[in-house]
Amino acid sequence: MEKELAKIKNITLERGGLMIYPEFLKEKDTIGVTAPSDGITDEVKLKRLDNAIKSFEERSFNIKETPNVRCSVKGRSASSKERAYELESLYKDNSVKAIITSGGGDFLLEMLSEVDFNVIKDNPKWLQGYSDPTGLLFTITTNLDIATIYADNFKTFGMEPWHKSLENNLEILKGNIIEQTSFSKYEEDKKLITGLEPFNLTKKVYWKNLNNKDNLNIKRRIIGGCLDLITELFGTRFDKTKDFLEKYKDDGIIWYFDVCELSSESLIRTLWKLKDNGYFKYTKGILFSRVYACNSYYDISYEEVIYESLKDLNIPIIINADIGHVSPRMTIINGAIATITSSKGKGKIKFELK
Repeated sequence: MEKELAKIKNITLERGGLMIYPEFLKEKDTIGVTAPSDGITDEVKLKRLDNAIKSFEERSFNIKETPNVRCSVKGRSASSKERAYELESLYKDNSVKAIITSGGGDFLLEMLSEVDFNVIKDNPKWLQGYSDPTGLLFTITTNLDIATIYADNFKTFGMEPWHKSLENNLEILKGNIIEQTSFSKYEEDKKLITGLEPFNLTKKVYWKNLNNKDNLNIKRRIIGGCLDLITELFGTRFDKTKDFLEKYKDDGIIWYFDVCELSSESLIRTLWKLKDNGYFKYTKGILFSRVYACNSYYDISYEEVIYESLKDLNIPIIINADIGHVSPRMTIINGAIATITSSKGKGKIKFELK
């Protein structure tokens, strides 16, 4: 009996055919909100969460919040089993058409061992989040061929007014697969006082092409997420990355990496590990986020790390893109065909669902 239960909890499903794209949102649909990592208890952030609910309701959507969203004990919204159960409850609920994680954290990976991935496979829905939710998003797309969305966590939608990036995100969730254009400025620092603050946009956005390429245009299948989490998944039973890459090798791969807290030294080791293990075998381009907190013991810059680590791949590499922890961020559809252009500091991304 114990062996049978273990088999259910592990990912032992047959891989499907083409990429699965869940049903898009329609007016009056219900969006599920859950906390597979940490929950929210800070008073200011709770105001932001409540306003996010209000903002979606004003746009004719219903919100269903799981009990763990407003809980936090030592960085966890609940036990691993409870977090898995609450996620599964939203997948089983036929009224819920999409799920957005409430926020990030540090310990989402613990709950992967408790998730029944058959529930997700049998009830495909859009799952969205960024940072720690990479543990779920990346695993679901690479193991089950179900597209997921790397974009804002739910509480970000509590700002007033919404930034263009949030409006774009909702349009994509509704099935309007718009072309996204890089923004003019990004946020260097922000402190929430009321909880409703918009992004504090002070720095000029500038996408930089490495390898001496002035104009880049790449069209391939895209996969990625927070690199801090992808390196933690490496080598676990949830790591089916190479199987995924082999399956879609004829499409070619674009990787995107959101670098959060990796030091320059850690980033060097991580990129070496992925490269040595064949993760870049079919790669035709790589997109890196703006750096969030990349310190270095040896005064090695973020750009230097990426260039020196990957220059022998001889592929297009873009850094400082509008993805990841430094707001605002574009919406990325894991598993889709992406067309990315980058020229003179500006970039565009468009997706095809095939």
